[in-house]
Amino acid sequence: MLLVAVVFYSAKKFVGERQARLLKKVDYAQAGCEALIRQKEKITLEKMALERQAKEIFILYEMTKEITKKASEQEAFEAFKEKLKENVTYRTCRFIGVSSDELKEFENSKSHFIFLLKSKKERLGYLVLEGLSERDVEKVSILGNQFALALRRVKLYEEIEELAITDSLTGVHTRRYLLRRLEEELKRSESRDIDLSVLMADVDHFKNFNDRYGHLVGDQILRFIGELIRENIREIDIVGRYGGEEFCVILPDTDRDGANFAAERIRSAIEKTPVKAYDITLHVTISIGVSVFPGDGKNLEEVIDKADWALYRAKKKGRNCVCSFGVY
Repeated sequence: MLLVAVVFYSAKKFVGERQARLLKKVDYAQAGCEALIRQKEKITLEKMALERQAKEIFILYEMTKEITKKASEQEAFEAFKEKLKENVTYRTCRFIGVSSDELKEFENSKSHFIFLLKSKKERLGYLVLEGLSERDVEKVSILGNQFALALRRVKLYEEIEELAITDSLTGVHTRRYLLRRLEEELKRSESRDIDLSVLMADVDHFKNFNDRYGHLVGDQILRFIGELIRENIREIDIVGRYGGEEFCVILPDTDRDGANFAAERIRSAIEKTPVKAYDITLHVTISIGVSVFPGDGKNLEEVIDKADWALYRAKKKGRNCVCSFGVY
């Protein structure tokens, strides 16, 4: 009996120890499983947060495409503010140019967030937002950078457009732009039943200046003529280089008397002002022909043709004078 009791006790002790070890392993496994579950949940939450953030950034990026399509700074800024309202909470938002002194009043303000708009190393301006929360700063940065791209695009477009419509030598408009504007002004004059006048001006004896003093002096004369014409016309008038030494001026809402007066003012100013071309001083004159819509012509070709005829008469009369078509 004693032997049986000893065997039974030993077996029970062995089973107990075995069971304890197994239970301990189960506890370890369960703890490891719970840790894995917690880690999985954490990874899932982080993944969801990243997906949400990526989706938000993508949506913001897609939205900013609308900003970059605008043709002017003001349009781009208005589009930017609309997109900003949809994603960011703020009280006021303003755009301040680089050359403005307005920024100084916000530099030390704790209630205003200032975002520098730049393209590479060039400063384009500043965004100043009042009442912006810290959590929205990144969104403003994303939209702000897209707005900066839009500003740069607008600036480049304006520079290219300016080059396309401006004669590089004289600084007045190109012939192509001039004719397009003349077509527009003719339609406007016809719809409003008002006169429009055209001046065709040509530098007298220009070939002689070129032959005697060289083309550099001739170029200086053309710059001088273009500058003086611009100085002696109204803001609404349009001047362009028609070709060679010939200039054309469009005078909206101007009858024959007004056109003759404007032409004489230009002619007189050029006659009285000496041209300083490098080391020489020259006296230059021009001849001007005048035509009036609709009296002298019903379309662009006729109006220009009649002004050319009047210019030809001014040359035949001895130059340095003004002639109006149909007036002898």
